[in-house]
Amino acid sequence: MPSFDNVALSTTRLLLRPLCPSDAEALLEVHSDATVMQYSNTPPWTSTEQARALIDQGLRGVRTGEHLCLGIVPQDAGSVVGTCTLYAISESSRRAEIGFILGAKAWRRGYMAEALGALARYSFLELNLNRIEADTDPRNLRSIATLEQFGFVREGYLRERWIISGEKSDTLLYGLLRSDWENIHVPKAEGGT
Repeated sequence: MPSFDNVALSTTRLLLRPLCPSDAEALLEVHSDATVMQYSNTPPWTSTEQARALIDQGLRGVRTGEHLCLGIVPQDAGSVVGTCTLYAISESSRRAEIGFILGAKAWRRGYMAEALGALARYSFLELNLNRIEADTDPRNLRSIATLEQFGFVREGYLRERWIISGEKSDTLLYGLLRSDWENIHVPKAEGGT
């Protein structure tokens, strides 16, 4: 994969950009909220060191092309309200996994659907991926609704996949094919099929 150093994606209301050191406090606010982290595969954060580690990991992945972690920044606010990440990228199979998180203050505004739209467009059109995968806790109704509204299809169920702070949780697996995405999200040329 190429370096993602210069990747910044814009939507009507959002800028998706690589994380930077000044994002640490905003990321800690998102990841320390027990409600936000309820269905995460890690417990809520307790220090800015955890935020700095995510930033360092994200910047390293951007430089090497290993993964693309983008901060979600409302254009009218200026600070990060969440992240969306493309990882486990397989050039030979033309697939990758996505992960996303959004702070509670930014819920119910359609930001995640907008961010996923930009990331999917980039993944399919710029990276030429054929498939994007996601997994979520079956109890995470917001995440499930976002994925399904965007066109992801439920493809599997893994029992007791995660153990976080001693609690076992299952996982739903979702997939989105480029052809499905094109049928749903790419306007057809007038008179075309």
